[in-house]
Amino acid sequence: MGNRRKAREISLQLLYETELAHKSGGEVTDRFLKDPYCLLLEDEGLGGAALEEVKDFTRQIIDGVSNNVREIDQLVESHSTHWKVSRMASVDRNILRMAVFELLYCQDIPASVTINEAIEIAKKYGTEESGAFVNGILDHIAKALKKI
Repeated sequence: MGNRRKAREISLQLLYETELAHKSGGEVTDRFLKDPYCLLLEDEGLGGAALEEVKDFTRQIIDGVSNNVREIDQLVESHSTHWKVSRMASVDRNILRMAVFELLYCQDIPASVTINEAIEIAKKYGTEESGAFVNGILDHIAKALKKI
């Protein structure tokens, strides 16, 4: 698994925690940065530069989503037929938030990579329908943003 994929998966866990425990993104990120092994990074064999890359990208995602959640949610809602963000499954909602943040603000990441990563994470952590659900919404958003 690549370092950015690991950061995305950790970010999903941290965003899920912010919702479930009603904590701020900064609070959960700070806890993670103090003890990155709390999310089983030792099983990944990460150390040195790789661990720093995971930590940096995780912070970028969490801060980016936290600071832009209203704009991101509006965009997601405007491109999801018959779905309000508040009624989406938490895992799907947070995967969409991370991916939309990347589409909007991470110009160094191709849209196709962002969408593919989101779909794969949705398949791993979501329901049987999550991959298709996330793909459909992100495809609409990427086309509207002229990313694909």
